[in-house]
Amino acid sequence: MPAPRDDLESHVAVVGLGPAGRALTHRLVGAGVDVVSIDEHPERRWRPTYAAWADEIPAWVPVSAISTTSAARAWATTEHELSRPYVVLDTAGLQRALDCSGAELVGGRVDRADHHTVTLTDGRTVRAEVVIDARGSRPHPDRAQQTAFGLVLPRARAAMLEQTWFMDWRRDNGTQPGDPPSFLYVVHLDEEHVLVEETCLVGRPALGAAELRRRLLVRLAARGVVLTGDEREERVRFSVEPEPDPGRSRGAVPLRIGARGGLMHPATGYSVALSLAVAQSLTDAIAGGVRTQPELTALLWPPAERRVRGLRDVGLRTLLRLPPAGVPEFFEAFFRLPPSLQRTYLSQRDRPAVTLVAMAAMAVGMRPALSRIAVGTALTRDRPRRHDGAL
Repeated sequence: MPAPRDDLESHVAVVGLGPAGRALTHRLVGAGVDVVSIDEHPERRWRPTYAAWADEIPAWVPVSAISTTSAARAWATTEHELSRPYVVLDTAGLQRALDCSGAELVGGRVDRADHHTVTLTDGRTVRAEVVIDARGSRPHPDRAQQTAFGLVLPRARAAMLEQTWFMDWRRDNGTQPGDPPSFLYVVHLDEEHVLVEETCLVGRPALGAAELRRRLLVRLAARGVVLTGDEREERVRFSVEPEPDPGRSRGAVPLRIGARGGLMHPATGYSVALSLAVAQSLTDAIAGGVRTQPELTALLWPPAERRVRGLRDVGLRTLLRLPPAGVPEFFEAFFRLPPSLQRTYLSQRDRPAVTLVAMAAMAVGMRPALSRIAVGTALTRDRPRRHDGAL
């Protein structure tokens, strides 16, 4: 990577080179847009496991970025076969596919950023017509978090976990009915390895890694999985809520995308597939001459998407208010929905009416005490949260 100049000017400055920022940089470069991308470690190799539903992956993503595709099942209070193929992305392959070699990559820590200027802690500045912040959502005790502890196992030693489990809420993890719930997540990373994770879907505070590790070991022992002690670990901790509005005037902060900008599904923690799709829509607009933050914000958060996000926030608040035993029942109601309603709630941002139908059907499908919590949450007027890319 060439040494950066002291000061740079560009059409677009992208801050952060995780999946959201790297995807946007890649698409902008491919469209011939002048872009500078800033990250503390621009060439750092990604390590997390990313997954999505197969129908969410944009057509431009090459097959080399996909590791496995499989049918998935879920266990809430009963077992369910899910209708959508589930994809595990090849982390290294995805990073290679999002080639940024045509951009100017700047290594450094950001001190501050506004809608036209990024200033690094060493005094260097980058000026651009538009600045886009893709640095991810940093964990904070005031915001709900998802946590997980996982182990990578040889498939030969995990034959009893051969099935892909999107969620498995059974309590063979050593917990009691009143304990905060966690679920087992099982996916095939490749032909030889399986990732098994104990996941706290959402908590304020969320369960810590030590407790999740204990639960996972108990669960694996109960299912006959023998460990050697040298398995590679994977730890997950991130906020499922975007960072709050800093209180400055609209447009004074960069346009935020990815998890930082509220593009993470608050009830699942998924954001990568949507970030890939958004990268293309923003690129099309910028390459077509749209260069102002208000225009790009309107593209990213039209009225329908804002309404859907508000409804999904209700789902998140419901999960946080349910008693521990009520969380698996919540998902039992969800997995009993018709596949079209499941797909809308999980993956479609522009159908508020259908999202509301799905949520109402879930409320009806739960026992009355839980339905009252869901309805009461929907009627509670919490302080509104902006999801306009300037949060």
